[in-house]
Order: sequence, then C-alpha cells, then structure tokens
Amino acid sequence: MTTAGAVSADLGTLGFEQGARLLLSRALRQAPPGTRVDVLGTDPALLPHLAVWCRHEGHELEAAEPRAAPVVARVRAGPVAGARLHGAERAGGVSAGGVADRAPLHWGLAARGALVEAGGPDVPFAVVDRDVAWTDLAPRLYRQAVTSQWDPYRAVEWDEDFTLPDEIETAVVQVMTYLVENEQAALVIPGRLLVQVHPHFREVLQLLAVQAADEARHVEVFTRRALLRGGEMGTSSAGGRASLATLLTEPDFSIASFLLSVLGEGSFLNLLSFLERHAPDPVTRRISRLVRQDEARHVAFGVGHLEHRATVDPLLHGRLRAAVERRHDALTGTAGLNQDVFDSLVLLAAGSWAPRDIARGWQAVRQLQKEMDEGRRHRLARLGFPDDEAAALSALHTRNFM
Repeated sequence: MTTAGAVSADLGTLGFEQGARLLLSRALRQAPPGTRVDVLGTDPALLPHLAVWCRHEGHELEAAEPRAAPVVARVRAGPVAGARLHGAERAGGVSAGGVADRAPLHWGLAARGALVEAGGPDVPFAVVDRDVAWTDLAPRLYRQAVTSQWDPYRAVEWDEDFTLPDEIETAVVQVMTYLVENEQAALVIPGRLLVQVHPHFREVLQLLAVQAADEARHVEVFTRRALLRGGEMGTSSAGGRASLATLLTEPDFSIASFLLSVLGEGSFLNLLSFLERHAPDPVTRRISRLVRQDEARHVAFGVGHLEHRATVDPLLHGRLRAAVERRHDALTGTAGLNQDVFDSLVLLAAGSWAPRDIARGWQAVRQLQKEMDEGRRHRLARLGFPDDEAAALSALHTRNFM
C-alpha cells in the first residue's frame, strides 16, 4: 500500500514507451516540494525503464520493499529537477500590448508570450526592433484584411454581357497589362519584407502575408480582364520596368514601405478611382472597386508604420528624402509612363475619338495626375514633412505612377 505522506502515480499497464512518463511527470509536478511519489504499475519493464529515466532527469529513485505492493518504486524530485527551464524567459506578452521593444534573436520562432527555454539558436531576422516594424494599427488592419477577402471567381460577374468598340477594348487591355506589371512588383516586395521581420511582431507578418495574397489576386483579375475577349496582352515599356526595378532593390524595411505603399500604391488609389469612374464595362468597374479597397488598406499600413517611426527616429525624414531623390536620379534617363498607357487612359475617359471627347479625356488624365500629386503631398505632410518639402518630393515621384 502507499506510504503515508507520499503521493501516488498509478501507471496501470503503461510502460515508458506508451506514455507512463507523462503520468509520472505530472505527479511530480503536482506533489509538494520534497514529497516522495509512490509509483504503481504492472508493466514488466517498468522498473529498469524508470531507473534510466530518473538518472536522465535527475530524480532520486529507491525500489519499494517487497511487502509494499502494489508500489513498484518511490521517486523524489531531485535537486536538478526543473533545471531545464533555468534561465527561461517570457517572449513578451501574448496580446499586441505585450510586444517587446526588441525581440532577441534567440527567441527565434517562439510564440509571443511563450516561456522560452535558454540555449536555443539565434535566428537571423533583420528587423528585431519594435519601432522599425510596428504600428498600433497592425492588429486592427489585419482583422479588417481577413474579413475583407474576396473571391475573384464569385465577386466578379465574368460572364456579364457587354460589347465594346475594338479600340476601347484594346485600351482596356493595355491598362490591364500595365496594372499586372505594377501589381507583380507589389506582390514581390511584401514577400521580401516579410522574411526580414522577427515573428514576435506577428501582426505585421500577417498583414504582409495578406497583402501579398491581395496582390496575387489583383494580378489574377487584371490578367483575366485583359484576356476576357480573347485578345493578347498589351505592351510593357522599358521605362516602366526600370521604374519598378528600383523598388525591388531597396533593402530597408521602412524605405521600401514608403516608396511602395505611401507613394506608389497611394497614387494607385487615384488611378483605380479614375478607372472605376471611366470604366467602359461592368467587369472593369467592379474589379477596379474591389482592388481599390485592398490598396487603401496597404496604404494605411504604410502610413501608420511610418507615422510611428517618425516619432522615434529623428533621421527618418532625411533618409526618406534621400530615397526619393536617389530613385529620381536613377530614372532620369527613362521615358516615364508608357505612352500606350497614357493614350489608353485618355481614350477611356473620352469614350470616343470625337475631338471634343478626346479633349475631355485629356483633361481628365491631367486631373488624375493632379489628384495623385495632392494625395502624395497629403500623405507626406502626415509623416511630418513641411508643405513645401512635401510638394518638392511629390514632384520627384516617378512618372510611372508606382
């Protein structure tokens, strides 16, 4: 029978290869310090396996007296019991309010709030400081992003009946081709940024992952609209690809977010509104509206992140300014916006080749460019740039829009 003052662990018929260790470990954890645990069990190999386990875990083991049946042995937690967690630390708090100022590399892929055992390997994430990656908007934007996902096969009536003049359809195809090219850049960049960020800032990773999924969906719907009437894709200009290539080579997390989301995707919000307003068919109108909803969230994240960063980094404005100027200088020899795209936008706004309509379409595109400039200046002002500097930087933004 069990000795008075001891706690018992009845293992039944279980051996150590069948889970006996779990029951015994639980009994030792629940026993008061210094208490001996009487082990009961009928597995023939229980005693030798128990001896090996106790030596490995640092517990004291004594065989039970023959008349103590059904007790097989007695175990008392040794002085090194629990040493495995000596030096362990909490990886911040579980909620967004528990995000640490800095995520040590040895936390690796540990869940936020987990008790991290000491001695693990360092995982080389480039962005480990809260102020480099974080915005308090991240949790809310992620929840919004998840609930706002749309299925391109169900959200758009692809078989809706409409007929366009050939030249109008060609203009739509050209604009869709241009959008695919830009959205592919916007797909690659979040993927590059995502692998830089320590997973302790998981809401940021989640947002970047959803952003990449958004862009993949945008590439799909723009491609599908371009090919909807059986034609071929439009043209891709060397200048346009050169402009996008400068985005892909920016290694800094905040600067890449600034160039892509604040300036580029911010300008695309105006472009998508323009396309929704002047769309010659319901499919183009619908996908422009859906994509704009996603892009507005991407811009909000970029602006929110940089607003926070600007409050803690006095050198940020100078670095952002230098990035705009560096990109402008790199593109001085390029032609800017694909002429085919510009002409297609004019024709879509005009709706016909009548001189009066073309004049109206031309003015509409000029108004689009003005609205893009005003939007960039507004976002730059939110980041703390004086009005005159915001205007100067906006004017240096690539003529390719993105």
